[in-house]
Amino acid sequence: MTRRYARLAWTAAACTYLLIILGAVVRITGSGLGCGEHWPLCNGHLLPPLDLPTWIEWSHRLVAGLVTLLVTALAAYTWWLKSGSRLAYVALVLLAIQITLGAITVKLSLPPWTVILHLGTAMLLLATLLIAATGASPRLRPGLGALLLLTFVTVLLGALTANLGAASACLGFPLCNGQVVPDGNYTQHIHWTHRVFAYTLFAATLWWAQRTRRRGPAIVFALVMLQLTVGATMVLLALPPILQAAHVAVGAAVWSAVVLAVL
Repeated sequence: MTRRYARLAWTAAACTYLLIILGAVVRITGSGLGCGEHWPLCNGHLLPPLDLPTWIEWSHRLVAGLVTLLVTALAAYTWWLKSGSRLAYVALVLLAIQITLGAITVKLSLPPWTVILHLGTAMLLLATLLIAATGASPRLRPGLGALLLLTFVTVLLGALTANLGAASACLGFPLCNGQVVPDGNYTQHIHWTHRVFAYTLFAATLWWAQRTRRRGPAIVFALVMLQLTVGATMVLLALPPILQAAHVAVGAAVWSAVVLAVL
């Protein structure tokens, strides 16, 4: 793998990370339909008049366009070199799925199931680009594979909690409304399930970091601790938007760190 190839893959991964954060900002600010139900144009224009919701949504789409160019260039470079990671082709397929889900999300006026799938595909794309950038050929032991799955499911449950309006269903921390098993409606159960997975991830990464004494697992554990701190503060302060965005940013960083550490 050439240095130029690796640099291109890292750049695509960084832009994908930025795209995930911007997607969260779109949701938090209620800008998901800032461009109406038009796709790929914005309110029927290539360069629409920009009020704040439109500007936020259009910025998200512009970064998505940049990611498209970078991933396509990476796949083309792989084909031209006749070498390099074939994961570039996997990334291209994931990108096509991501674009399709984005269009469906807008056309159907943001149903939660498409938003969750959209984020999940973005996380898989990010992981694929990170692995391609390192040039590694990961062979996961069952325990590390389970940790990857646990992290991925925790991230998706967080997205489900946010998109179903369940983020405020559990007040207080670490319990849910002072209960170990909440007896409220389904939003409390969804929120509490997300927390239980997060607590499990905390315990698993603590054990991993202590057992291996390596830098990668230690960084993962530190990021998980930061994520729990941000999440707890967010709940206790009644969900300020800046902390909601930080929660998504750190969550994507946790996912990225786990992917890199298990290599």
